[in-house]
Amino acid sequence: MRTREVRVGKVVFGGGRPAAFIGGPCVIESEALLRRVGRALKKACDELKVGLVLKSSYDKANRTSVRSYRGPGLEAGLRTLAKVGAELGVPTVTDVHLPEQAAMAARYVDMLQVPAFLSRQTDLLVACGRTGKAVNVKKGQFLSPWDMRHAVEKVLSTGNKRVLLTERGASFGYGNLVVDMRSFEIMRSFGAPVIHDATHCVQLPGGNGKTTGGQRQFVRPLARAAAAVGVDGVFFETHPDPDKALSDGPNSLKLSAVPSFLREVRRFDALAKEASR
Repeated sequence: MRTREVRVGKVVFGGGRPAAFIGGPCVIESEALLRRVGRALKKACDELKVGLVLKSSYDKANRTSVRSYRGPGLEAGLRTLAKVGAELGVPTVTDVHLPEQAAMAARYVDMLQVPAFLSRQTDLLVACGRTGKAVNVKKGQFLSPWDMRHAVEKVLSTGNKRVLLTERGASFGYGNLVVDMRSFEIMRSFGAPVIHDATHCVQLPGGNGKTTGGQRQFVRPLARAAAAVGVDGVFFETHPDPDKALSDGPNSLKLSAVPSFLREVRRFDALAKEASR
């Protein structure tokens, strides 16, 4: 099933094209770390001739504990992300949490992302849509794939057709997530490109007591499965030393593993796209 194309900078998602990638550290820990990760990702994606959108967050507003690191803040974080993206020549994306943040974020990045917990927030979706930027909406862990039709319609109501949907797992009991592979095809039926979130879907929410846990060992097999379905893109978070990351370390890929991860996903994606012709 083909979706409409959504362009983010020079990167195109959907329309039967090869899957593109959205990747980066979960949160902006420092400009130096973001640049290091961004350079490695660009090199790996350039070698495979696949598109890359650099991702990182200026604020993690939904951390488990009030004492958890959240990020450098709105303006400082946006300036850092825009600076590194411009240096590398890659488009950028970041999360927005409040309607009033959308317009400011849109001045710095190429795509806005609506976090899963906020995917029903009408005012936020509409504010993001009104910027004219591409809008990536993460499917809430508490929502069915059919429910995401309404999120798409909220963005479309602004006249902005540049909307993408991301599957990041559904709550399965307490502290566990599962990916229903049917959701990719269901959400693609709405016309929006669909992304597989390879690292958030292996989270164990609150699994470490004061922080979220994760099962990094399942990132690759689930990404291969999603690529075999024929998704339009793959999202992942990465860090040079995930066990020391300030956010989402347990479910982040080690940076040195990214090139082989991309090659695996690319092979499965090519097979899926060839079979669908």
